[in-house]
Formats: sequence, C-alpha cells, structure tokens
Amino acid sequence: MPSVRYVGIPADLAATVRATIRSAQYPHPVHAEVAAGYGPCRECLGTFRTGEEERLLFTYQPFPEGQLPAPGPVFIHRESCSRYESAAFPERLRAVPLVVEGFDAAGSPVRREAVGGGRPEAVVERVMSAQGVAFGHLRNAEAGCFIARIERA
Repeated sequence: MPSVRYVGIPADLAATVRATIRSAQYPHPVHAEVAAGYGPCRECLGTFRTGEEERLLFTYQPFPEGQLPAPGPVFIHRESCSRYESAAFPERLRAVPLVVEGFDAAGSPVRREAVGGGRPEAVVERVMSAQGVAFGHLRNAEAGCFIARIERA
C-alpha cells in the first residue's frame, strides 16, 4: 500500500471560523448548535457527543485554488481542538459511513469506492493504489460531504 496520512482541515482555517463566526473561504455566516448528530469534526476527525458538544457548521472548499470547486457543509467543534494528522486511520471514524475518493494531481476524480462494512484501510489502499491517484478524500456516505484529506506520506 502506498504510505498515506489522514489530515483534518487546516488549524488556522478552523481558528478563523471560531474567531469570526464566518466561513473562512466564503462570505457566509456560521451556524452554531448543540450537536444533534455524530458529525464528525473536520479538524480533529472525532465524532460529536450528541446533545453535549457545541459545533459550528460552515461552507468549506476542500480543493486548492484552481482545482474542482466542490464547496459543502462541514462541522467543527466550537471549542478549539487539535488537527488530526496521522498515518493511522482515525479510530472514531470507523463507525461513520464512508466513501473514499481518489483524485489526480489536477483534482479530477479517478476512483471512488464505498467502505461498507469492511476495513476502511483496505478501501483506502485500493483507491490510493489506482493509477493516477495523487490524493484522496474521505466523504460521508450518507450526506456526501467532505470529512478529511488523504495525502501520500
């Protein structure tokens, strides 16, 4: 398997959202609420404690400038948390329905596969091993929204 690492959204972007209560990439306000679902947080990649933790909902564009525009809704913890950056699959995402997407260096889709009930690492390995895949995304299989980036280590 190609060596990969999983990363949450940039910490400075999340800090800007928390400080301004505005999307850092778009001129949209942020919605704050007590978690009504699992989330997950796109910075620490942990699921929310429903009914306990406050979360912020905002518009996020997961692709760099000049690549596929695909903005969508994401959540982060209202309180500061630590950005997830690790070669280990995020344990708290194992219970989340996931899709793994692979993209070429220009951001064009190359391969997409649902995790289903299997090991997410096996799906990540297949997608990231596909010819032409430069990076990947984890997405929510129910809502379709971005969760995390998969980079080559």
